[in-house]
This record gives sequence, C-alpha cells and structure tokens, in this order.
Amino acid sequence: MKKIIKNALILTIITVVSGCLLGLVYEITKEPIAKAQEKAKQQAYKTVLAEADTFADMTVDVDEAAQILNGAGYTEDDIKGVAEAKDADGATIGYVVTVTAHEGYGGDIEISVGILNDGTVKGIEMLSISETAGLGMKAKEPDFKNQFQDKKVSTFSYTKSGESGDDKIDALSGATITTNAVTNGVNCALVYFREVLGGGVDE
Repeated sequence: MKKIIKNALILTIITVVSGCLLGLVYEITKEPIAKAQEKAKQQAYKTVLAEADTFADMTVDVDEAAQILNGAGYTEDDIKGVAEAKDADGATIGYVVTVTAHEGYGGDIEISVGILNDGTVKGIEMLSISETAGLGMKAKEPDFKNQFQDKKVSTFSYTKSGESGDDKIDALSGATITTNAVTNGVNCALVYFREVLGGGVDE
C-alpha cells in the first residue's frame, strides 16, 4: 500500500513539474510564434495585392457572410478572413478576402484573393491545398493562378474548350473539380467584396 502511495506521489510530482515546464515554454515561445505567424500572413497578403503598403485585419460577421454567399448560390464556401489594404499614405486601396472552399477533390482549399477598390482582382494565392499531385495541385502554379490576375469582372467561370474572355478560366486538365472549387472560391470573394465591402466592377 505504501509503495502504491509512493508511486502515485511520484507520478503526481512528475505531472505537475511537466505541466509547469510546458506552461513556461508556451509563455516563452508564444510571442515569437505570434510574430512569425503575423509576418507570414502579411507576406501572403502582399503576394495577392502588391500595391498595398500595409494590411489591417477586419472583423467578419460569419452569419452575415454565410447568408450573402448562400443567397448568391455559393453554399459550399466560407469567408475566413478579410484584410483592408492601405497605401503608404494610409488610404484604403482594396482588400484581401480569404475564402475556404469546401468543394476540393482532396479536401478544403483556402484561397486569398486581392481586390482593388474598383473590383480588379490583382492576384490569388492558395494558402492551403491538398489536391492530387500533378493534377489538382497545379492550381498552385502561376499558369493557372495568373488567369485571375488583373481581371475586372463580376464573376469568373471555367472552360474546357479554350473559350476566350476576361471572365474565362481554362480548366486544369484532369482536375475539373479543383478548377471549379477555386473558381467558386474567387467568386465568393468578389460577392463579399461587392455586398459587404462596398466595392463593384462598375465604379
């Protein structure tokens, strides 16, 4: 009995000490990790909206965003975040809208879309994607992403026949599902931009 109590006390002490050490490590590393994450996020924003000097995160009303997307026919996507893009003088020049598309072949695809005040898409970036190598993963390559760049349209659609037009995106060969997910994700960003952020292609 004494041996059991002794072992229990030893295990308790080990657990308490380990917990304290983990807490200490967390407190020490919390700030550097947060700074690194913020830097990575700012770099990602800069990738899709290079004209901006700084970015300020905005609060997203999740319920409002879902209602707006559903009303536009996009029921499989979520607005994950929005950042206001400002120039060196502090003037707002556009926004970065981050969307989670739930229609990917390999799972969710997280996309950031940079949009100027006049509705021009300046770039898109895949923040998270797990599609099939050699097929859907080609969505990360410039040849695909750049099709959205510097386009001022209300809605994008993809084509398999090479149909031309600023609103047309050539589908990835063998990865129509991925193409559809990304295209819808970008369209969701545009819908949110117009309906909530006050932008539009007609400005």
